[in-house]
Amino acid sequence: MNNLEKIAQQILQNKSFVITSHVNPDGDSLGCELALARFIKKLNKIAHIINHNETPKFYEFLDTKNEIQKFDPEKHNELIKNSDVIFILDTNQPNRLRSLEEPVLKSIAIKIVIDHHLEADNFADYYLIDEQATSTAEILYKLLIHINNNLLDYDIAHPLYTAIMTDTGSFRFPRTDIETHQIIAHLLHFGVDPTEVYSKVYETWTPGRIQLLAKSLSSLQLEYDGKLAYMICTIEMFESTKTTEVETDNFTNYPMSIEGVQIGLLFNELDDGVKISFRSKGDIPVNELAKELGGGGHKNAAGARLFNVSLSETITTTILKAKKYIQ
Repeated sequence: MNNLEKIAQQILQNKSFVITSHVNPDGDSLGCELALARFIKKLNKIAHIINHNETPKFYEFLDTKNEIQKFDPEKHNELIKNSDVIFILDTNQPNRLRSLEEPVLKSIAIKIVIDHHLEADNFADYYLIDEQATSTAEILYKLLIHINNNLLDYDIAHPLYTAIMTDTGSFRFPRTDIETHQIIAHLLHFGVDPTEVYSKVYETWTPGRIQLLAKSLSSLQLEYDGKLAYMICTIEMFESTKTTEVETDNFTNYPMSIEGVQIGLLFNELDDGVKISFRSKGDIPVNELAKELGGGGHKNAAGARLFNVSLSETITTTILKAKKYIQ
């Protein structure tokens, strides 16, 4: 029995489920959480979605019934402790659960990871990982149709479509293939509107987010004869525009759009350190650069979060380490 079948059996045999994902959830993690919870509920079982962060405003259209809860220890610790199964989606590193890490690891519940990232930590009972998948949603889709294809409907297809669309960069990233489009075609049969989803995610920015982008673009710097480009978002920028780091989602597209750039970086200054987003083109393994700084991810898209460091030192160190990856 393969892992997909084993996990399918865990869903069918158990009654109560907790679903969670990584800090600062994105379209893939949120879409997967909602799709899985709704599928489980259609099986007449109990599913709770609990996250470290609140849902970003530009993804709230997926959760009009407030199915996703922000973690509250007093409210949720017992729930996590007593659930039959805990699903960890779109991450395989428990420290990325932040405030949920301790209660999840302490729970005797069966732990199941569904993910498409590299180098999983050994903490769960079951893993369904495909590092070649465009998104966690693509893996989850296969699991759900394996269990019961007839249960898919608009409420499940809508978040799955959103998850795949956002994690493929609107179907333009390298691993997008025939199978991806076949999955999307199936999801569209349930009435998902691609124009509506794209508009909700990418065309509903607040004025503050636009102002943040403008300030960040003004910080743009080029290194190594224009082969590396980076942008900065400082605490002052976040405060003056009334935004947070969550709203820098997709900012890395801008340095990568410059002709000749092979590596694009975004540095977000935080109260307790610096978050770095890495992007690259072609065969440049930017995940290896991220690993040098304590992070990880995919070959062309990765991240790292450094604590108790200064922004200026982090920028200098990262750019120096990036030199050997330039082609």
